[in-house]
Amino acid sequence: MAEHDHHHRHEHGHGGHESHTHHGHDHGHAHQEHAHAHPRTADMLSVEDALERVLHLVHELPVERVPILEADGLTLAEDVHSPFDIPALTNSAMDGYAVRAADVVGASESSPVTLEIVGQVQAGQLPSATVREGETVRIMTGAPTPEGADAIVPYEFTDEVERRSTGLALRYIGIRHAPHVGDHMRPAGEDAAKGALILEKGRVLDPPAIGLLASFGFADAPVVRRPRVAVLATGDEVQTPGEALEPGRLFDSNSYGTATALRRWGAEPVLLGIARDNMDDLRAKIRRGLEADLLITSAGVSAGAFDMVKETLAELGSIDFWSVRMRPARPIAFGLLRTPDGREVPHLGLPGNPVSALVALVELGRPALAKMMGREPEPLPTVHATMDDDLLNTDERRVYARVTLERRTDGLHARLTGGQGSNLLTSMGLAQGLAICPEDMPLRRAGERAPVQLLDWLDHSGILTERLDITEHHID
Repeated sequence: MAEHDHHHRHEHGHGGHESHTHHGHDHGHAHQEHAHAHPRTADMLSVEDALERVLHLVHELPVERVPILEADGLTLAEDVHSPFDIPALTNSAMDGYAVRAADVVGASESSPVTLEIVGQVQAGQLPSATVREGETVRIMTGAPTPEGADAIVPYEFTDEVERRSTGLALRYIGIRHAPHVGDHMRPAGEDAAKGALILEKGRVLDPPAIGLLASFGFADAPVVRRPRVAVLATGDEVQTPGEALEPGRLFDSNSYGTATALRRWGAEPVLLGIARDNMDDLRAKIRRGLEADLLITSAGVSAGAFDMVKETLAELGSIDFWSVRMRPARPIAFGLLRTPDGREVPHLGLPGNPVSALVALVELGRPALAKMMGREPEPLPTVHATMDDDLLNTDERRVYARVTLERRTDGLHARLTGGQGSNLLTSMGLAQGLAICPEDMPLRRAGERAPVQLLDWLDHSGILTERLDITEHHID
């Protein structure tokens, strides 16, 4: 949870929620941050080791049934099979006339075949007439086809318009097209036959899946429960947005950035507010957080507050304070807290600096949430881009540099958003991705290619694919 034992909320020798100052930069040069290199030590965890420990302690949540409109983004907990055929009956794909194909062999514009109209059927109705030799039934799209008919002739291939222009009732119709058997007919069970698997366990429900459930009459669905994640800020210097800012204080950005990411990833965030630097308030708010499935905190501000947070967490469970080989976000806390009834609640302690908190949440919290929601944790979408700036690695940590991306004639380019201090939230706000400089590379020079993780709360269609206006371009 700390960069230093005596300053658990700073990474630069300043308070953890620092002012968000954006610095311009000269392209082609590394962005020097405050002098805060931390030599690699034997007890530092790799990012992979830290993630493995996190995933080991979180578990898939229980299954519940929820209304399908509340199931978007949740994981289906069991296979779903079709309770009946869709469509239930063979039906027409066009407005037109249900015919026997054998009756209209040779029908054409110049030589129409006249049939007697013996009925009409609309969608939602059952046909009352049977089509016999020389007969037809007028039919609407989606209406069940009458017995005896084996093809549909769209009304455009008849003389219906001319006959209607006379003002007389339609008793006969001229067919000007010879259909094949089955033309414009949708067979029963074409979409899904009774008993067929329509959605597999593990499917993340989305608009087509929810529409499919509705088409079979399912009002609810069995899903892995949506996680409730408690989010807690700490420190006497932190205020809630909307209040009048007092001298020497700052607004709580971590809780709101964290909660927004959690909601985008499918969780239900619960803001606990701000725990002040005293044991009673810390203890009370952390215990409130134990009603959730996961507790996320950002730590206190001073040596005393740090000891209080650490002591309070130790009272309620087993928490490890890690030093992870990543920049930003070296200090991380993780472990299990216990409720009075013996339930264990995972706790993720984020660094206080706002960029560190978001990077740690993306790299460690996002995969943990995926596992809790019953899906395989997957890495962020990653592309390779040519760096326009140097990436400097001073202390053998993995660098996650904030970059913007631009597609040029020679490919994708990445450009630093500005100063890379972990307090500079403005530079995170400009970022489209995180360019990686690995632990064993002291410098990735401008002009070299780097992997870039795409931040998944953004639309990357212009980066991953070429944007085409389909009204102007023919796409084969």
